[in-house]
Amino acid sequence: MLFEILKFIIYSTLIVLISKYILVKLLRKLAENLNLKPKTVGDIAGYATSMPELLTIIISSAKGLISVSILNILSSNIINLIQYFCSIILNKNKKAFENKAIRVDLVLVIFTILIPVLLLIFNIEINITIVPIFIILYIIFMILNNNAHKLYLQKEDKKIELEIEKEEKWERGNKKKTIKYIIYLLLTGILLFIIGELLGKTLEGLCYNFNISQTIIGILLGLITSIPELITFFESQKHYKDKDEILGVIEATNNLLTSNLSNLFLIQSVGVLVYILI
Repeated sequence: MLFEILKFIIYSTLIVLISKYILVKLLRKLAENLNLKPKTVGDIAGYATSMPELLTIIISSAKGLISVSILNILSSNIINLIQYFCSIILNKNKKAFENKAIRVDLVLVIFTILIPVLLLIFNIEINITIVPIFIILYIIFMILNNNAHKLYLQKEDKKIELEIEKEEKWERGNKKKTIKYIIYLLLTGILLFIIGELLGKTLEGLCYNFNISQTIIGILLGLITSIPELITFFESQKHYKDKDEILGVIEATNNLLTSNLSNLFLIQSVGVLVYILI
């Protein structure tokens, strides 16, 4: 049993380290090379940092551990939000909560936590009928997010728009660099998938051979797979330190929201489909 727990720790740590030192850095380079805006970078980072959740949920669902997937999502989303608030406090960024777009995003994030809580409280079965509902909710939440940021840029503070224009100082990369970063990202995805497969076998062994509760496994996975989001938050703050910190917060908030929306609506839907098909 100790050997299986050790393997669980090693594989989980590898997923976090690869996400932190390879995936996130590659995304930042690709974003700068394409001269992307902070909100767009945050969206991309949110999808990228959901890779560990995607891998673990696909694998746990394929192994029949559907309870692990919903608990993984719930714990990961809660930890993401706690990390975000703690990071704001540590950075002493008082402007963050004055931004209406950011406040809208945080309300949406809270809903990504309340929904799985209600599913668990009322013991609602996670089956194929929930997939279209989740997809519709995902689209609605993304529309609300986009509209909130558009309104803020158009009506509340034109300075943000000017700051975004200053990002033109970033050197536009050539096609070769873009292709190189995309190839590296694909290779990183393959590496994460391989490690995820090994982690899945370890999870199955812990649950079935050693009778460890799916609740414990799900919460542990949520803790581990939420670390990349925290890493990207500090990276965004560091990147905009000498420009306008609110741009870093906008990027980080979109990372948080996109990650939580992906975790709950998209990845959970994939997990359900995998569970039914396999």
